[in-house]
Amino acid sequence: MTRTRVTVKIEGRVQGVGFRHFTYKTALRLGLTGWVRNLPDGAVEAVAEGTQEQVEEWLAALKEGPPASRVEGLTIRRGGNNEAFDRFEVRF
Repeated sequence: MTRTRVTVKIEGRVQGVGFRHFTYKTALRLGLTGWVRNLPDGAVEAVAEGTQEQVEEWLAALKEGPPASRVEGLTIRRGGNNEAFDRFEVRF
């Protein structure tokens, strides 16, 4: 099964609203590996690896976000070095 990698920056009201936890739980549910973290500019950054279908479903969920969030935009970069993460984690 071919794995793909995506790096995404999520902008809007995405800090202080449970966005990292939402991203983490969604990734676990879908079987993705990678990480998520807050950025100093108020955005959230995440990297995920999985099948194309898993990644696309995850991105669709991120566009919606948790109820208290307001996603204004996603910057998506596909590809890159597959690091073969062994799990999905929240980074600080």
